[in-house]
Amino acid sequence: MTWLIYGANGYTGQLAARLAVSRGERPVLAGRSAERIVPLAAELGLERRQFGLDDPAALRAGLAGISVVAHCAGPFTATAAQMAAACCDTGVHYLDITGEIDVFEELRGMQDRAVAAGVVLLPGIGFDVVPTDCLAVMVAAALPGARVLDLAFLPGSGPSSGTARTALAMLQRGGRARIDGVIRSVPVGWKSVLAGFPSGARMVSAVPWGDVSTAYYSTGIPTITAYTTTPPGSAATAALLRFGPAAAVADVLARRVRGPGGAARASGHAEAWARASEGGRTATATLTTPNPYDLTADSVVRAASRLAARDPGVPAGVHTPATAFGAGYVAELDGVTVGEVRLSG
Repeated sequence: MTWLIYGANGYTGQLAARLAVSRGERPVLAGRSAERIVPLAAELGLERRQFGLDDPAALRAGLAGISVVAHCAGPFTATAAQMAAACCDTGVHYLDITGEIDVFEELRGMQDRAVAAGVVLLPGIGFDVVPTDCLAVMVAAALPGARVLDLAFLPGSGPSSGTARTALAMLQRGGRARIDGVIRSVPVGWKSVLAGFPSGARMVSAVPWGDVSTAYYSTGIPTITAYTTTPPGSAATAALLRFGPAAAVADVLARRVRGPGGAARASGHAEAWARASEGGRTATATLTTPNPYDLTADSVVRAASRLAARDPGVPAGVHTPATAFGAGYVAELDGVTVGEVRLSG
């Protein structure tokens, strides 16, 4: 079956396209601009298509003969719903690499539509949120009845332009956490914990990461906070970004970011930590991954290939990575090392 990378001209889309070809896959490359898609398609010897997301008829026509869309064109708050809706209308499975809470929640609202269409909607199949989602399920399984879930990550590399712009937008909206089953607004950095990463314990602060949405559907745990290391003054920066001039300058600077080169990706790695808690008892687990962008490309290609084969193990509907492929999915990715789950208390 044929699958398609939309946004193939972007940083992550190109990584996924090149990796797919190296594995013998032949995805169709697509995007809004033929000028940017044509050279890559010619270089890789792949079919290419040009269509935007603002023309529903052209978008649906662009999906003709496609079994899976790997959606890599952000910002996903502006693009995910349109592509997911088109996939439901055309019977095409959908996956993306978002890490945005609002996108996860918006697509979750399409559950009935996806089931009726017989398609899988699988947002967050990259570094956001595969490692933390799979760890969340591991610790939740080890501590049934857990009420609190803390998830932390160390990205270990610089961002691409798209990632930088998304991070700025998330800071502008302020902090988010799930408390007693409800996603609530909180100050950026409102909590800190000492996370026991494989490389050593690090103090991390709360951030509005996608797991605030997804880990709830994966585990059922009602109170969830995501964390990472944040520079001094992050809360003040978040407040400043709510003002138009500062936000505009930050966005211009983010657009100039190009993402790590091949050597930087090869020499870097990322880490994740999870802790489920209940009544003084805890279950913790960690993992180490390659550079987040390499993991994302690997996961996109694997997930798209699996869904293109009509994997019978993934029922129609909206999924997280762990509900689609199981908590062990992250260990299938190249270069990932998963530690043992540890119980205490």
